[in-house]
Amino acid sequence: MADIQKIVVIGAGTMGNGIAHVAAQCGYAVTLVDVAQEQLDRALATIRANLERQAKKGAIAEGDISSILARITPATDLAPAAASADIAIEAASENFDVKRSIFETLDNAAPPHCVLASNTSSISITAIAATTTRADRVIGMHFFNPVPVMKLCEIVRGQSTSDETYATTFALAQALGKTPVTVQDYPGFVSNRILMPMINEAIYCLMEGVASAEDIDTVMKLGMNHPMGPLQLADFIGLDVCLAIMEVLHEGLGDDKYRPCPLLRRMVAAGLLGRKTGRGFYSY
Repeated sequence: MADIQKIVVIGAGTMGNGIAHVAAQCGYAVTLVDVAQEQLDRALATIRANLERQAKKGAIAEGDISSILARITPATDLAPAAASADIAIEAASENFDVKRSIFETLDNAAPPHCVLASNTSSISITAIAATTTRADRVIGMHFFNPVPVMKLCEIVRGQSTSDETYATTFALAQALGKTPVTVQDYPGFVSNRILMPMINEAIYCLMEGVASAEDIDTVMKLGMNHPMGPLQLADFIGLDVCLAIMEVLHEGLGDDKYRPCPLLRRMVAAGLLGRKTGRGFYSY
């Protein structure tokens, strides 16, 4: 099992900055990589604000904030950042071509012992691994949003993932304060294979006029004890992300029960993506 000292996180968006935050808080040296400097600046500001919130709640000491931030080095060039990494965690957009480009760079730049992990929520780890010459070192490490709060981490074994890579990644997830679960590489893994069809069915209920968005969400909150209704959750995740995952499920499993709801497609086409655009099933 490899000893992890240096972590590279690729992608400074919501998931990437959350992973960097948690890793630095747990004492790891982190390089946060993004092609856009303004995205890195925004990420570091977000991490600082979240650390300050933790300090106000007494979860960390006020004096720890600067030392945690000092462990995070921003960078816009992946290859030199990866050259000394023990693990690289890709948290870029949910697009196979984007991930392939990143993993090809990592394959060329990272040292032989480096674990190459993806935070993908639905794309095949086996397919990502096949873009490298070290499929045994590639694994899924699917965190949940918001990363500093959510305890779950799906550890996804690809077809060729070695036992050593798996053991190293599982142990790292535990060291980051997460509860790892082992998942095999099938479309949607476990979380999204169960969650997304539920969200999709809620959208069908809305499209067919079964009930209003508010009433559908109330049924699931009060009747099933969910903290958030499925339509509100879809807005939180992003309707474009929900659609992309449903398409992965539909294509990968070939079953029409995973067919994306036409209303979901229409809303994405209209740019109504949820909280990030100010309107989805609700207005923000």
